[in-house]
Amino acid sequence: MWRSSGSTPSPSRMAELLTLSVRESPATLQRYPGSRSFGHDPKFMAIGEGDNGSEWVKHWVKGGHNYYYNLQTKEGTWVEPEGFVPNNTQINKEEIQGVVSGVTTAYNREQLWLANETLITKLQARCRGYLVRNGLKERMDFLKSQDPAVTCIQAHWKGYKQRKEFKDRKQYLTDHTEEAVKIQSVVRMHQARKKYKDRLKYFEDHIDDVVKIQAFIRANKARDDYKTLISAENPPMAVVRKFVHLLDHSDQDFQEELELMRLREEVVTNIRSNQQLENDLNLMDIKIGLLVKNKITLQEVVSHSKKLTKKNKTQLSDMMMMNKQRGGLKALSKEKRVKLEAYQHLFYLLQTNPTYLAKLIFQMPQNKSTKFMDSVIFTLYNYASNQREEYLLLKLFKTALQEEIKSKVDQMKEIVTGNPTVIKMVVSFHRGARGQNALRQILAPVVKEIMDDKTLNIKTDPVDIYKGWVNQMETETGEASKLPYDVTPEQAMAHEEVRTRLEASIKNMKSITDKFLSAIIVSVDKIPYGMRFISKVLKDTLHEKFPDSTEDELLKVSILICSLTSLCYRPVSAKHRSPSKAANHTEIVLTI
Repeated sequence: MWRSSGSTPSPSRMAELLTLSVRESPATLQRYPGSRSFGHDPKFMAIGEGDNGSEWVKHWVKGGHNYYYNLQTKEGTWVEPEGFVPNNTQINKEEIQGVVSGVTTAYNREQLWLANETLITKLQARCRGYLVRNGLKERMDFLKSQDPAVTCIQAHWKGYKQRKEFKDRKQYLTDHTEEAVKIQSVVRMHQARKKYKDRLKYFEDHIDDVVKIQAFIRANKARDDYKTLISAENPPMAVVRKFVHLLDHSDQDFQEELELMRLREEVVTNIRSNQQLENDLNLMDIKIGLLVKNKITLQEVVSHSKKLTKKNKTQLSDMMMMNKQRGGLKALSKEKRVKLEAYQHLFYLLQTNPTYLAKLIFQMPQNKSTKFMDSVIFTLYNYASNQREEYLLLKLFKTALQEEIKSKVDQMKEIVTGNPTVIKMVVSFHRGARGQNALRQILAPVVKEIMDDKTLNIKTDPVDIYKGWVNQMETETGEASKLPYDVTPEQAMAHEEVRTRLEASIKNMKSITDKFLSAIIVSVDKIPYGMRFISKVLKDTLHEKFPDSTEDELLKVSILICSLTSLCYRPVSAKHRSPSKAANHTEIVLTI
């Protein structure tokens, strides 16, 4: 039945299919998949091969009987003739029906395929995709299982190619070495010349800006160096060398020193004159007051006035005017006179008996001791402007130093590291003109010699020596050093070069120390008397405090503190440096 396509073939189409099914070759019938059953039938194959010449044909009738018909005689029989061979050019109803059914089935199948071509294409695509993916997966699994071998093969092959290319390139460069050197030299020369010209042109275009920047940088560097020089506890040698020319004597220094001496003498003279005028003024105030109260006559006042010179009268009148503007002493009051005399006795007692001030010094806070010394002690002794006041001030220093050593010093090295208060007083007092002149005369030649030696190295810190060594290697080689820059002292001392340089620095330090010591010893007479006196007191007091100490130890500390450091010494408290550095400092200093 023709139902798959929805229509029945026309009679002409049916006749064409029957003709084709009978007359065409089996290969043509194979166009339709459903015709394969009769395409291979022996009768149809015989038709395709030609007439076999048989006279008999066989027909099937209902009831299951076969009827045999002779084409020549037109006779039929129900019994199969002998040697029956069906004629292959004649077909019966069943064969015709079979051919029609086969053609119809083939046609329906063809229409079915055409109607579902898109679905068939998708099905085929999915099947092919599955097959491709399955094959790809199998291939990937195979490659993964063979990955080490593949990698090894690729590595060997790539290595071989690279080595070959490298050898070829190297051989090429070897064969053309001279040409390569010439090209490189020309290119580098051109680049360097161009860079130099561009840089020079840039500087020429900005010469004013360059000068300003250089001046600004140099000024800042000079200011920083100067601040370091005056504020740092231990300024670097390079900074000191920049200002060493200030130690040289010049005409201006000589004139300033003469002017300072003249002013000092004038101050001392004016102080004594003022003292005399104060006495005369006080006496005049008393007599004028008595005159007002009619206790004395006018003649006594006039006789006292005649004793004053013209100059003294002028100065006295000026002082009286100043006292009048400030309110005066109001000496007419007896209570005021008693209070003034009590203050005079108090100051006299404090000057002549230093025990009170010696005990008061140690009761002052550490941060206020300097201000106390400047505003009270030195003023009380009038800055030792005459021999009497200088003697009394030295007596105070002696008493205070003995008191401090007995009460506060437990070890001899504390004199060096403990920042003693009395030593600070002595240092502050002798930092005047006399101390500076003595310092310049004694140590200037040695300091100048050390400053002129540019190769001198007296660094004793292993880390500083190590960094200097690394910087020197980088400067000489032009390449960054492979050694670490920040190290500990122990790591720095592990290098032989650092130990060698440290030993050389210690030798230089001892040599310089010997020079300073020799300069001080041969110039003992130039040291102010007050310093030598304090040195003797320090030695005797230390001997009493530490009777087991040797003479050399006492002399070391005495010379260090009182003959050298009192002029240029600025003690550093142990709390401002680590114990190791404090110990090293003491050890180096005591080698004197």
